[in-house]
Amino acid sequence: MRRGANAPLTRENPGLTGVVFGIRFNAGAEKTLIDNLVVATILCDASGKAISDRHFVYFNQISSPDLSVSQLTEVLGDDNEQIEIDIDAVPPEVSRIVVVTYLNEGVTQRRSLSQLRTCVIRVLNLKDNTELVNSENLATDLTSETGLALGEIYRHGSEWKFKVIGEGYTRGIIDIAADYRIAL
Repeated sequence: MRRGANAPLTRENPGLTGVVFGIRFNAGAEKTLIDNLVVATILCDASGKAISDRHFVYFNQISSPDLSVSQLTEVLGDDNEQIEIDIDAVPPEVSRIVVVTYLNEGVTQRRSLSQLRTCVIRVLNLKDNTELVNSENLATDLTSETGLALGEIYRHGSEWKFKVIGEGYTRGIIDIAADYRIAL
């Protein structure tokens, strides 16, 4: 799927109760870049802002307060990171769940996401790990960005859809926090 494209999840997969976001990176020999890449998930309200700072799921806070979103500590398959979403347990005030990545300490070492060879987000059925959708390589258009919104799952009436975002941020987590109203 290309940037900006969306796909129905629950309409096309009746009985879908949970998904896994799988994120794959390849930076070649650039180990420092991968070591400093953080994947996070933001549970947003209807205005597109984080419901609270506790709804920012990352390595220091690996689950949302309601436990509907969890960052997996052990990854299956070829993904670098995985996030599990129990869509039946997502509170009604959550309109969308966005996955972002940003450089943590690598910024000070003159790193940027343009050094990635590949960056892909995919959605798997939680029940059987069947791949439902897969994004294009989001690394191809990156230049000096240190943050990137990868994709989101969002409510569309009574259904859930997935959208590839691919929007870069030049100031990484600072810009992401400002966009989604997260206190750092």
